[in-house]
Amino acid sequence: MLRTLRRRVTAVALGLATALGGGWLAAGVPSPAHAAVPATIPLTITNNSGRAEQIHIYNLGTELSSGRQGWADASGAFHPWPAGGNPPTPAPDASIPGPAPGRSTTIQIPKFSGRIYFSYGRKMEFRLTTGGLVQPAVQNPTDPNRDILFNWSEYTLNDSGLWINSTQVDMFSAPYTVGVRRGDGTTLSTGKLRPGGYNGVFNALRGQSGGWANLIQTRSDGTVLRALSPLYGVETGALPASVMDDYINRVWNKYTGTDLIVTPFADRPDVRYTGRVSGGVLRFTDGSGAVVTTFQKPDASSVFGCHRLLDAPNDQVRGPISRTLCAGFNRTTLLANPHQPDRSAAGFYQEPVTNHYARIIHAHMADGKAYGFAFDDVGHHESLVHDGDPRGASLTLDPFD
Repeated sequence: MLRTLRRRVTAVALGLATALGGGWLAAGVPSPAHAAVPATIPLTITNNSGRAEQIHIYNLGTELSSGRQGWADASGAFHPWPAGGNPPTPAPDASIPGPAPGRSTTIQIPKFSGRIYFSYGRKMEFRLTTGGLVQPAVQNPTDPNRDILFNWSEYTLNDSGLWINSTQVDMFSAPYTVGVRRGDGTTLSTGKLRPGGYNGVFNALRGQSGGWANLIQTRSDGTVLRALSPLYGVETGALPASVMDDYINRVWNKYTGTDLIVTPFADRPDVRYTGRVSGGVLRFTDGSGAVVTTFQKPDASSVFGCHRLLDAPNDQVRGPISRTLCAGFNRTTLLANPHQPDRSAAGFYQEPVTNHYARIIHAHMADGKAYGFAFDDVGHHESLVHDGDPRGASLTLDPFD
């Protein structure tokens, strides 16, 4: 069945709540004064994939001026979704024809928190519930989008500029690079794989013992479609629920006798919390010794999803502490460094029990940056570009090599 869109990624220092899910990005920190960001900016989609299938583009999201969910057409005009139903009803066809191989198509993107979906060969199937848009849940073998090759980028365009990312939080699939053309004429880009990186990710997952190869989904004709995130691997049984237990248990044991120091804000080093495990509970205190939040010992789902026992509300205490813990568990830096967050990638993923999915993806990115889990932005290791005075954006469909 289809799953209601839900927030997965929250970019560092970006605080505007969004109605839809994934890593939807929004600005909470004003940019320096620039000319007003226009109502729409051009997004150029270039097809360097080397594949012959028809490309279908979708721009789905929340209109920031009204809070309404809907889609934008190629001109950037907003169309609200009609009322949905229960069971979900088909959404209107919001597809935009994409570029032929070796060609480019330019569309306008409005002030949205949204996703740019792209699919190869077949249009995607979106549905509406009474609560709004639902998204493909390809971890479910009966999902109608299960056998479609597709992916998406997430973006927010508002009065403070453009944020656009390349995300692997839910899955690793069709390769692409995103970019922003800045007001000074320069460009920033991220998300590009190293040469051979696409196949390299799948080959590395196949070679990793412990069930990680089970994350890979293929079509009946043998086409490799994607690798699911380890969260979905645990939820579907592709990965054992105990896959992170050894590391989690060792962390809990260590901090029964050692302080875990969390300094969640790089620009506020005076904000510091001290954690200790007592009675099986990790308690954090502030400088006065008052307990500010507590955590039960997490499981693999909580670690990989940065949710449940590691829930991170959009506040100034528990959320920042939980984000830091989530990053430390996924990157397995909590045993080696009692001062968190550990911001140096040199020490990430060094344990044999770790988030191998995120490790492998980062290792195959040209700039080393990725959104391999929800809070991969801790320490600025995320595949995100931003400019406060954007003149245009780009999404390049890259080769499958």
